Amino acid sequence: MSSLKELQDLIQAKYGLDPATLDPHASMRASGVDSLALVEYLFDVEEKFNISIPDNNPDLDTLADLAEIVDGLRAAQTATTPG
Repeated sequence: MSSLKELQDLIQAKYGLDPATLDPHASMRASGVDSLALVEYLFDVEEKFNISIPDNNPDLDTLADLAEIVDGLRAAQTATTPG
């Protein structure tokens, strides 16, 4: 399951950006999210999904990139959670 829709909803709630106008494959910085806002957004994402995004992630520039990272972390978390 992709987290893209949830990430779009979160960015809309936090910054008032309409998800329909955000290309998931476009740079978030180019969409008007500055570096500080991006860091704050990542903290919100970590809290929402109860994950820890690695600090040195060069692939993190678009919502699609972020969704891929979040999905991978959530899958790993599910795989290691005793059930």
